[in-house]
Amino acid sequence: MHFRPTPFPGLFIINPKVFEDSRGYFFESFNQQAFLANGIEQHWVQDNQSKSSYGVIRGLHYQLNPYAQSKLVRVLHGTILDVVVDLRKGSPGYGEVFTVELSAENKMQLLIPKGFAHGFSVLSPFAEVLYKCDSIYNKESEAGIMYNDTSLNIDWKIPAIEAIISDKDRQHPDFAGCRNNFEFNP
Repeated sequence: MHFRPTPFPGLFIINPKVFEDSRGYFFESFNQQAFLANGIEQHWVQDNQSKSSYGVIRGLHYQLNPYAQSKLVRVLHGTILDVVVDLRKGSPGYGEVFTVELSAENKMQLLIPKGFAHGFSVLSPFAEVLYKCDSIYNKESEAGIMYNDTSLNIDWKIPAIEAIISDKDRQHPDFAGCRNNFEFNP
């Protein structure tokens, strides 16, 4: 596994070592020793999986402390644009957006630490997304940011007329008004 740091402390793109032959392919999607060797200590407690069709935009979601979640996101089928926003007050990336295209083909994963809002858009006819979490879902700590907040200026790579957004995701506040109890700890 290759851990590629991003401009955001703690946010990593992970490229697995893929072994391919005439039968197909094999790779380790998680190896605790590799994570520890890169200074990342996670204890995963929950896996989530979703299937969505083209044009679906999910997010931007997060859980407040003390139930905040780190996530390890990968795509089992299709292609998504994965989007995160740094909510950690005092972070060099506070209020900034990071995007990366994850697909079943490129097999890349995104390790998202606590303190980021997360979402994705589906760029292929459909996509199946799997992500590990290091904290159990807690409804009372659930929070979000409006997907089309003009201060974030996110290009979801989906024409507005084709975007499919849940009623719940249409109700989130903008970044300036979101609930946030995250502090950056270098």
